[in-house]
Amino acid sequence: MPNPSYEAVCTGTTGHAEVVQVAFDPEQLSYRDLLGVFFTLHDPTTLDRQGGDVGTQYRSAIFYHDDEQRRTAEEVVRELEAEHVFDESIVTKIEPLKAFYPAEEYHRSTTEGIRTSPIAARSLHRRSRSCAASTSKS
Repeated sequence: MPNPSYEAVCTGTTGHAEVVQVAFDPEQLSYRDLLGVFFTLHDPTTLDRQGGDVGTQYRSAIFYHDDEQRRTAEEVVRELEAEHVFDESIVTKIEPLKAFYPAEEYHRSTTEGIRTSPIAARSLHRRSRSCAASTSKS
């Protein structure tokens, strides 16, 4: 289903995941470091849920853009597993990005306050994660 509505994604039947697409400058922040942040902002060990939100649209997923990103994501997961960083196994899906559909305007959030407050950063991640749709049938 191309460009599903937020409401359609919320049904858990479209195969889409609610995600954030992050634009970053690799000269300032490496993809590996970005993945390190990703794994601290959510629970990568719960299948198809984040907190009280349950369904395949809430799966932990990394949608890579190229083989280098795929390899790096797989390496980071292997390293975290080898170091037993989490009590449970990581269930994060690593999938190619097939398409990204921005959320409807009323579900978008801003980065205001992100640089000054770690709590704001966590809050932003939570709000953004629950308002954007990406694709990939699992």
